[in-house]
Parts: sequence; structure tokens; C-alpha cells
Amino acid sequence: MEEENVEVKPVPTVMVDKCPECGSTNIISDTDTGEIICGNCGLVIQESVVDKGPEWRAFTQEEKESRSRVGIPISFSVHDKGLSTAIDKINRDALGRKLPLNVRLQMWRLRKWQIRSRVHSSIDRNLAQAMTEIDRLSDKLAIPSSVKEKAAVIYRKALDQGLVRGRSIAAIAAASLYAACRLTGTPRNLREISEASLVGRKDVARCYRLLLRELNLTMPIADPTIYISKIVEKAGVSGQVQALALKILNEAKKKHISAGKDPIGLAAAAIYIAAYLSGEKKTQKEIADAAGVTEVTVRNRYKTLKRQLHLEIPD
Repeated sequence: MEEENVEVKPVPTVMVDKCPECGSTNIISDTDTGEIICGNCGLVIQESVVDKGPEWRAFTQEEKESRSRVGIPISFSVHDKGLSTAIDKINRDALGRKLPLNVRLQMWRLRKWQIRSRVHSSIDRNLAQAMTEIDRLSDKLAIPSSVKEKAAVIYRKALDQGLVRGRSIAAIAAASLYAACRLTGTPRNLREISEASLVGRKDVARCYRLLLRELNLTMPIADPTIYISKIVEKAGVSGQVQALALKILNEAKKKHISAGKDPIGLAAAAIYIAAYLSGEKKTQKEIADAAGVTEVTVRNRYKTLKRQLHLEIPD
């Protein structure tokens, strides 16, 4: 007697909240056996359940990221937010074999129209140029990616309100990056961004004031302590000086001495005082060059801190 071939179809997976036998909500999903079991009475509620997880295994985070086949998350710093398709110029198939001539010509045409469709409007071309400029400035100034994303969001808001029309794209991009640095407390001043940009400092400052006025951006009060580590590293002083400078600035903030003062100049003066008290010989010119300010600024802030904090140091 011949055996009949019976096709067994898997039972479709249904979300189970409680056991139909005892009403327990202790439901266990066993991925090894493909069964859904009641943890109270042991009833097999479903079997041959399809595993919707990946077919590969990963033992480290690096393996998990390399084997994952999903794309990058949405990024505002890319003009199309990273949702476009890229057709590579490698004229080979998945097995490494060279494509026939007709297929290569077809892929060439598809690649050409794909590039054209990505920037088909003036807004897309504007965003592509601006995001490239923001990315270049961020790489040159070593600005974190989170701050770059914030700058891209600010630029997109300015573009939606028509603030870019009639103005330099590079200037608005630099001003957006400076505004993002101010909002996130990243120690990058206007001079550094304007020097890395393709436009002058006055244009960047003008566009920055425009963004503040039209986008209703509220900037936090500049904290001079965020510039301490940067100046200390450039000046080449010890960590003891850095700790003492932070202590001096915190004391100045308690007495409201830092209100209305340039934060970089105040930080430079605090480092100069801390270096003197710690016995490290640093001139005002060396500290001023490390901070990017003039010697007059360091000297004036030094005299203010000495007088207000009653420090016993010579002039």
C-alpha cells in the first residue's frame, strides 16, 4: 500500500494573550521548537510557528552591525535624509561575474536617471550644497554628529521660511552650525567657524542674527567653563591648573562677575591666574594665543578677577 504524500501547512501565527484551557496569561514562546506553550498547564497552544528573526547569529556588537541588512537611520544632515537608492558603478553581479553589454548599458541609464532624480528641484540642489558645506565644516572643526544634525535641522527651518533666498548658502550654513554649537554648549566660537568657512565673519554674524530673530532661537548664557579644557590643551598646562581654573570660574559665577563678559577671555584669565598660583610659568601672550584672544582681553579680565575675588597676586 503506497503512502500518500500529505502536505503539512504551518499554522499561521496568532497573537495569544491567555491560555484557552486555564485562562492563564503566562504564555511562553519557544523559538527552538516553534511552539507557543502555556506556562501554567503546559498546553501547546500553537505549533510550527514561523521564526521572524534573522537567520544568522551574532556574538558581538560588531558582528551584529556587519550582518544586519537594514539601512542607515534617517539623517537630517543628508539632503534626502538618507532615503534614496544608490546604484554603484561596479558592473558585476552578486557572484562577481561581469555583466553583459546590454545589461551594463541599462544600468548606466538607470544610474544616470537616478542621479538626476535625486536633485531634480531647486530646493534639493540647495539642500545638497548646504549639507555638503555643513559636513565639511563639521569635519574640519571636529564637531560631533549630534551637533551637525542640529545644524541641519536649523538650516532646513531657515529654508522653509525663505531666509536663504538672496543670501549666501555657505553663510547660512555656517550660521546654522554656530547656532547649533551655542545651543548644545559645544566650545566653538564665531571666529573659528568663519575661518573654516568660505565667507567672512561679518556675513556669518549677520546671518546668525537673522536666524535668532526669524526662528525665535533662545540661546543659553555662555558658560566660560566649557572653554577651559580646550585652552588648557593648546597652552600645554597641567591638569592641576585646569582644576584650579574651574574653581576660580565657579567662584566668579557665584559672585556674578562673569555676567556680560566674553567667556573665552574670562576662561583664559582664569587659566593664567591658576598657572601662576600653581607655579607654572605661562605668559599672557601664550595664554592669549591658545585662547584666540588678545593680550589686552586677558589682562583686563585678569584684573577684574583679581579685584573681585580678592586674590593675593602681583599685577
